[in-house]
Amino acid sequence: MTPRLEPVTPRNFDTAVAISVHPAQEHAVSPVMQSLAEAYVHPTGVAWPRLIMEGDRAVGFLMAFLDIDWHGDGSLHRSGLWRLNIAAGEQGRGYGRFAVDRVAAEIRRRGGQELYVTWHPGADGPEEFYLRLGFERNGETSGGQTVGVLSL
Repeated sequence: MTPRLEPVTPRNFDTAVAISVHPAQEHAVSPVMQSLAEAYVHPTGVAWPRLIMEGDRAVGFLMAFLDIDWHGDGSLHRSGLWRLNIAAGEQGRGYGRFAVDRVAAEIRRRGGQELYVTWHPGADGPEEFYLRLGFERNGETSGGQTVGVLSL
């Protein structure tokens, strides 16, 4: 089977919020419920929440940010991966790479040339995953997290 993305809807909401990462990763990524709340309070079209499905099984959740006002003052707009939650029992099967690829495709489709991501620094964080995918640290931090960028 090939993974696919599905929008989060009233029909699959409970499935989405039930996704949980490995307990050792909980400090590094917000739960899906928080992501969906954040999507709701941002202007329409900024947040792009999606379930990652394999057949009829939800294996993860991603949320992209599209053309967000990075500094909140209109001086800089960016697009990227806001959240990536791969279910604890589904990790190591390529779903994270699939998610990043799909976000990159959506940003390209909208005319973007860079994909941004932030991550918690430290040995137990996702830094090595993002660096293996080609992201580069750009020297910035955001909310105590490292900022990385991937040229598209």
